[in-house]
Amino acid sequence: MGGDDAPEQVVAGAAQAARELGVEIAMVGVPDRVQRLLDSHTNLRFVPASQVIEMDEHPAQAVRSKTDSSMSVCARLCKQGEAAAWVSAGNSGAIMAAALFLQGRIRGVERPALGTILPTAGRPAYFLDVGANVDSRPEFLVQFAQMGAIYAERVLDRAEPSVGLLSNGEEEGKGDERVREASARLRRTGINFIGHVEPKDVLAGRADVVVADGFVGNIAIKMAEATAELVFRTMRDEIPRTVRGKLGGLLIRPGVNRIRARMDWREFGGAPLLGIDGVAVVAHGRSDALAIKNAIRTAAQAVEVDLVSKIREALGK
Repeated sequence: MGGDDAPEQVVAGAAQAARELGVEIAMVGVPDRVQRLLDSHTNLRFVPASQVIEMDEHPAQAVRSKTDSSMSVCARLCKQGEAAAWVSAGNSGAIMAAALFLQGRIRGVERPALGTILPTAGRPAYFLDVGANVDSRPEFLVQFAQMGAIYAERVLDRAEPSVGLLSNGEEEGKGDERVREASARLRRTGINFIGHVEPKDVLAGRADVVVADGFVGNIAIKMAEATAELVFRTMRDEIPRTVRGKLGGLLIRPGVNRIRARMDWREFGGAPLLGIDGVAVVAHGRSDALAIKNAIRTAAQAVEVDLVSKIREALGK
């Protein structure tokens, strides 16, 4: 029920995922809006919910008052062992609240974190937190780094992933008090901490995992998305202005399309909430069928590698 183009694009993406990934998917939603869409998709089953949490509602209050919302039903299905993971493109704060209230945190986790894949000049990096927490304390950043390293190792197949702390300079004395304290603590952990990284280092692919406070991380990831869209929109508008440009555009179109696909956020699907005692994936509010399919793929991968148990083992120590 969540997302700008729900439920039509969500159902279409789920049908693609069921067909291509071989996973069983239950569509949770309001019957009169969803059930009619499933007539042509025999590979999807339906679980009814009587309520929907809207994008403008207060997350925690909405989850408490709407106990039969589609998000709450999803989280309960996972808590009861009837589903291995759930995915939503709705109100991200409400997804966090539903997961926290109904599934709970892994013991030892101070705050769950929201991570996402970030395209770089090298291999994609894993960037967290991108909005689940603001005003994070240094100890939260340390746990984000630990959980991010586990995700990079288990899901992205990075041996001894390098971890960088986002700052305004590479020098150890750079950053605010929170960053400096987190840096000192990270050097005492067993992870492969490479120190501070600036935005240019992040996009150059210097670190496998990049850690930031949720407020800073959310702005950074939205700026990166907006910059990529601006570049491609400007190329689309400017290149065809002349005959020479039109001819050149035809020649470079295959390469531009490859670059666009490499930078397309839809290809990375959704972002798992790390630290939740279960798998909950937050998809982009603008998700179309392709993005939903890949968000489901992200959820399936987290289940397959037993991500929750790995985080529990590491932070339980």
